[in-house]
Amino acid sequence: MRIRYVLTASAAAAAVAALGLAAAVPAQAAEYSSALKIKGVQYDAPGRDSNKCSGGNTKNEYLTIKNYSKTTTVNLKGYKVKDAAGNTFTFKNSHTLQPGDQASLRGGRGTDSDAGNVVYRQNCNFIWNNDKDTIYFYKPGGARADVHAYTKKSNDRDGNGYITYHG
Repeated sequence: MRIRYVLTASAAAAAVAALGLAAAVPAQAAEYSSALKIKGVQYDAPGRDSNKCSGGNTKNEYLTIKNYSKTTTVNLKGYKVKDAAGNTFTFKNSHTLQPGDQASLRGGRGTDSDAGNVVYRQNCNFIWNNDKDTIYFYKPGGARADVHAYTKKSNDRDGNGYITYHG
């Protein structure tokens, strides 16, 4: 006669914790303690990709960062955005986000504007891949503020090149 043991999910979690093992959790499942989070990304600029500084469409590829705090104003200076390949952009200038405010980090060249809530990467190359990528967002001290991985097939069901994360 065989005896079968059924292990419930809570019992399994307790056993894993007791053994000091860590379960693998997808990066985007973690919730980071940051007022600033990635609201969405236009990872595929409308039209045919052209990274020319003059007449190209890199400015139409952008990342929207939102201040989800109800009371705290946050300065983007020192925050970093990085993709899976290691391409990095650091906010070098002050750009203040009031509670509920958002800013678009755009490709291409342009003039940053606090009033217009836009920051340009001053780089005419695309940063986000059109098929899949991971977006990392770091606080000035290096702690992770937010992270999202995407694939065009799984996350962009309407095919418009835009994905919303924290609404």
